[in-house]
Amino acid sequence: MAEEKEQDLVEIAPQAKPPVCKIIDYGKFRYEQQKRDKLQRKNQSVSILKEIRFHPNTDVHDFEFKAKHAINFLDEGNKVKATVRFKGREMAYKEQGSDLLNRFIGRIEEYAKVETPIKMEGRNMSVILAPLSKKIKKTN
Repeated sequence: MAEEKEQDLVEIAPQAKPPVCKIIDYGKFRYEQQKRDKLQRKNQSVSILKEIRFHPNTDVHDFEFKAKHAINFLDEGNKVKATVRFKGREMAYKEQGSDLLNRFIGRIEEYAKVETPIKMEGRNMSVILAPLSKKIKKTN
């Protein structure tokens, strides 16, 4: 039948029982498939993990400055990892680090939600935040 119509017999779903075939122009079929794949790749959003580092005794101005950077990262659709790095004897003051991270979470709660809770990893205490809104600003 395909030869009579001067077209190609294309297998659409080989895993189906019985296999599904169509009589179409194969070149046109491949072109439309490539167009569909390109559109899917274009609409795909890639989430990047940005890290912001603190120390247990980070000052108020530095804290606000880093919080604004985190808000910018979240507005772009990126995840933010806030880390408190402890040096030497600072390990004795882990509660200062968790207080700092809780204050950070409270500061940007209208822009993000906690993806992974606060946890200690060696000398670092971290939390990962994901953006709330689905609208992502495109950067060119």
